[in-house]
Amino acid sequence: MREIHEECGVFGVYASERCNVASMTYYGLYALQHRGQDACGIVVNDGGVFTAKKGLGLVGEVFTKDALKNLGLGKLAIGHCFAGTKGQVNISNAQPLVVNHVKGSIALGFNGNLVNKTKLKNDLELQGSIFHSTGDTEVIAYEIIKARLSSPSIEHAILKAMEKLEGAYCIVAMSPTKIIAARDPHGFRPLCYGKTEDGSYVVASESCALDAVGAKLIRDVKPGELIVIDAMGVRSMENHCGKCPMTSCIFEFVYNARPDSVVDGYSVHEARVEMGRYLAKKYPVDADVVISVPDSGNDAAIGYAKESGIPYELGFLKNKYVGRTFIFPDQKDREDQVRKKLNPIASVVNGKRVVMVDDSIVRGTTSGRVVKLLREAGATEVHFMVSSPPFLYPCFYGTDVPDRHMLIANNYTCEEIRKMVGVDSLCYLDLEDMKKIAIMGGKNGFCYACFDGKYATEIPQIEPQKYSEKIDIEQKTKRHE
Repeated sequence: MREIHEECGVFGVYASERCNVASMTYYGLYALQHRGQDACGIVVNDGGVFTAKKGLGLVGEVFTKDALKNLGLGKLAIGHCFAGTKGQVNISNAQPLVVNHVKGSIALGFNGNLVNKTKLKNDLELQGSIFHSTGDTEVIAYEIIKARLSSPSIEHAILKAMEKLEGAYCIVAMSPTKIIAARDPHGFRPLCYGKTEDGSYVVASESCALDAVGAKLIRDVKPGELIVIDAMGVRSMENHCGKCPMTSCIFEFVYNARPDSVVDGYSVHEARVEMGRYLAKKYPVDADVVISVPDSGNDAAIGYAKESGIPYELGFLKNKYVGRTFIFPDQKDREDQVRKKLNPIASVVNGKRVVMVDDSIVRGTTSGRVVKLLREAGATEVHFMVSSPPFLYPCFYGTDVPDRHMLIANNYTCEEIRKMVGVDSLCYLDLEDMKKIAIMGGKNGFCYACFDGKYATEIPQIEPQKYSEKIDIEQKTKRHE
């Protein structure tokens, strides 16, 4: 149903003894499935021998019982789940990437987006590198290999490669004897690590993946930090820490992360509940019931209900066995899938004034279909509360936000969007309120670029994309400021 999705989830384990690390990685990736649903992979390391399995599709589809058995036992493993934009979803872009070079082997998983990828790739090609994929991971791998030739260890090679990487990245790498995890100096994307009761170390994009394998969260990897996990335990290298202000992606708290995760010390669930509370404080309405667009609006809807005193009920039943609608190339196909995926519970909304809460509006077409379903089920009024500010700018750091000309809030006023979507009222969370909520988590360094256009790095200069489906930009060029 969504037209926004995140890039990837990464996972790594260093077990206390030789065991079924493939199964452990499988459960970790299963918990991170929301971060990438197009492809996935696992690489198991048994005494320096790498065994890999990658495939297109969901974790449960790719890793059958036989596939996991064929990966064998080991002490180390890394895994990856991938979400790609149109044209990127193919087996060559699936990760982890395994590279054999003169100083050994390395497996690499990556989450984020490099803003200087094109320049790095061009330079590497001029030096003789040959690329087999279109993603950032192979660029990073070549930079690491190049640095490894003059570095005393793989971790020092990654530190050296980080000097050239610009943008958002979380790296989980595996050598024959080590797991290495690194986070960019801005800390755009989340990365954390923990430990199981038997002494195994686990690193993952989100703490929910640690929970899935029985690991207790130790802490988040600091922006710019590299951690090494080997037979000696965990050690930290902070060569790149403090080089720039922290600008963690605020959209992790709006939509990307799972609500049971803790990101940089802040509960995602609590942050979303507060977003709903702030909406209720600023935009009270006379209504009979609060519902959410599942699952992304659930927590904010609970917050709105608590603050307003209006009862929260399950307004839609989500069919979890229907495929993701954003994979359908045609807009009409995507819209037809909405009815198959969501069905309103008529007894909850019939004859009622409804407050509907969702995390964002991107193009507005899906929202319009959802509202139509409520009207058909008998809702007398629909008040749409959005738990984020209007999307005005594309993201260059790993969240797949469409070209700005396809963002409805970039081309229409709030009142115009209200009429297009077909609701009685439409209210967005104010950006300043979002910043207050972010500070409540104890940190003040966030990226709000998709809402205010203030990017933390230089951004790539690209030509506007040509789309077959266009919003009427010529007639409406107003936008929210």
